[in-house]
Amino acid sequence: MPKYNRIMTLQETLEIHVKSAINALFQSELESVEFQATRKEFAGDITVVVFPMLRVVKGNPAVIGEQVGQYLLDHVELVKGFNVVKGFLNIEISDSYYHNFFQTIKDKSNYGFVEKKEDKAVMVEYSSPNTNKPLHLGHVRNVLLGYSVAEILKASGKTVYKTQIINDRGIHICKSMLAYQKFGQGEVPSETLKGDKLVGNYYVKFDQEYKAQISELVENGQTEEEAKKNAPLLLEAQEMLINWEAGDEDVVALWKKMNQWVYDGFDVTYKNIGVDFDSYYYESNTYLLGKEFVAEGLKTGVFFKKEDGSVWCDLTEDGLDEKIVLRSDGTAVYMTQDIGTAIQRIKDFPDVGGMVYTVGNEQDYHFKVLFLILKKLGFDWAKNLFHLSYGMVDLPSGKMKSREGTVVDADDLIKEMADTAEEISKELGKLEDYDYTEKKALYKTIGLGALKYYILKVDPKKRILFDPKESIDFQGNTGPFIQYTYARIQSILRKADANSKPVDYTELPLHEKEKQLIKQLELFPEVIQNAAEQHSPALIANYTYDLVKAFNSFYQNVSILGADSEQEKQFRVELSRIVSQTIKNAFQVLGIQVPERM
Repeated sequence: MPKYNRIMTLQETLEIHVKSAINALFQSELESVEFQATRKEFAGDITVVVFPMLRVVKGNPAVIGEQVGQYLLDHVELVKGFNVVKGFLNIEISDSYYHNFFQTIKDKSNYGFVEKKEDKAVMVEYSSPNTNKPLHLGHVRNVLLGYSVAEILKASGKTVYKTQIINDRGIHICKSMLAYQKFGQGEVPSETLKGDKLVGNYYVKFDQEYKAQISELVENGQTEEEAKKNAPLLLEAQEMLINWEAGDEDVVALWKKMNQWVYDGFDVTYKNIGVDFDSYYYESNTYLLGKEFVAEGLKTGVFFKKEDGSVWCDLTEDGLDEKIVLRSDGTAVYMTQDIGTAIQRIKDFPDVGGMVYTVGNEQDYHFKVLFLILKKLGFDWAKNLFHLSYGMVDLPSGKMKSREGTVVDADDLIKEMADTAEEISKELGKLEDYDYTEKKALYKTIGLGALKYYILKVDPKKRILFDPKESIDFQGNTGPFIQYTYARIQSILRKADANSKPVDYTELPLHEKEKQLIKQLELFPEVIQNAAEQHSPALIANYTYDLVKAFNSFYQNVSILGADSEQEKQFRVELSRIVSQTIKNAFQVLGIQVPERM
């Protein structure tokens, strides 16, 4: 039985009846029933695989198939015929089943989504940038994944809070600040230079000047290792960090000013890309948070102290190693901060029962350790922590490096996608009746749709080679192809006579393509649930592509507006409308807009 309130699928319904058949015919209990799609050369809508039944029912699989098929035909209204090929029972489903299902979903604008079904909420962390550079392509994958997983969890029936922790302190932040102090000459953000880009320029400037100093020291006889440690610029940055931690007024004032420039810049990018957050945490506030829990863990034996005074957690029995949680001088490490931040979030949001951390796969080990330590500290919610680990994003030109200024800036990428959409749309020549504003809005919708879909259709764990031109193709498994199909359906709906009197089409014989389309629609609620359980937007993306392929096959094989009867026409128009609503719902959880015209 389904574990939440929704319409049962054909497979779930048939499983109940097949189990009843086995019980009635052979007095045996089946744990599960294996189904597969019926091969095209045989009649049938769904196939039961008989071979696994031989574990509880002895006999010839073809004979067992005949007996089960006849039982279903005699006792189950939705079964209208069957045939057996060796150990495969091909079942034909009555049109009334598809009509009943269709009637059930046709008025549900939120089809596939589940009303809130449990009290415990989930917190999803994503983005979590540094305040020394603008967001880049790597952040884009993080943001799109985190936002989409949050929306999918919501659609599956959970309460969700979206959050991020902003890495606003440390030596890398001081590098930008020092370079600005030395070379900035009072430069401030402007309409042509966002604050995050301005600060990022000085991070690159620091690296350039630092490398020049290293070269000079090496020429004067130091080894490269010595030069890296002794370069005056690095020493000054380290001193600035010490002064920041000591609360030096001038340093803190500069830090606040430059960070605000970055936050303002980030806000523009988030708005452009279409994502939001419910709460923000800042490393400058949280980096000391875990220390009190380390002290508690020392008392309870979760942690131990070494001779030099440093505190560790021994995870060797768990297949990991010893992990430091407090330095010998009493200062916190990242792990200390993350322990404290997790606990603080539960204090801030008491209804949260689990968290999802959207962080690259280079941090896999860190999160294994974090989750294990939180369990050892006795927090019940620690069993519901998940690391949404994802692979790098590469470009055809190679790997990106922030400090060398070779990253693909997120804002530039969004603009490039809109420009590419404009270029391709002009070649296709379909937007002559649009005014300038409408065209620009559409180019952005298509460009962002292409970018988001290209990234989200890939399993998060896999590395991506991102090709902007390929992503914006209007054919194949792309965002624009799906958007174009949605727009095509809207055109059909506009042409249909909305004032025609409703007719009863529940007895209408169904075309094979209509049945295939309804079968695909039937899968959507379960796909949402599976995507939520697996934290994988790729399941939604690829389902939507399959739905669009099924619609296009239907569109090419049957006439919608020129149907033979008013019954057929109204049914096909209504079926098209539900397909478009399902596309819209699926793209909604991916954070992708669908245009009414294209």
